[in-house]
Amino acid sequence: MNTGSDEPGEVVVASGGAADEKRADGERDGQGLGSKAPEFIKARRALHLSWQVGVFVIGLAVVVAGIIMLPLPGPGWVVIFGGMAIWATEFVWAQLVLRWTKRKVTEAAQRALDPAVRRRNIVLTSIGLVIVIVLVGVYVWKFGVVMPWKIKDQ
Repeated sequence: MNTGSDEPGEVVVASGGAADEKRADGERDGQGLGSKAPEFIKARRALHLSWQVGVFVIGLAVVVAGIIMLPLPGPGWVVIFGGMAIWATEFVWAQLVLRWTKRKVTEAAQRALDPAVRRRNIVLTSIGLVIVIVLVGVYVWKFGVVMPWKIKDQ
């Protein structure tokens, strides 16, 4: 998993010089990887550790809520990525996962905009709809429409 570069197959080498054209996303805007906690919290080890525990617990609660929303009504994946974003404020591994996910989503969106892929998806969807309509028609022709309640007995 190459998370430090925008180009596939490239690896970012950290250096102090401003000549680095290919830097990680967070380093472009002046923010590198690591904790985003305020400086007075980072200065005290016990306070920083309790801050990290708090961020982890809140992120975990949000991620668990998102996982619960996957089979239930609700924006499950959005909430899960929100929890990952909460974790990314404090943990490097979450920042790397979010970078990788952002890059993969961008690549998938670019592939989906390809006209050949769009034509293929439209054709496959149309074929699937025709198959479903035929199957429902055969079922109704063979068994009829039976309501689950008895209207005539009322």
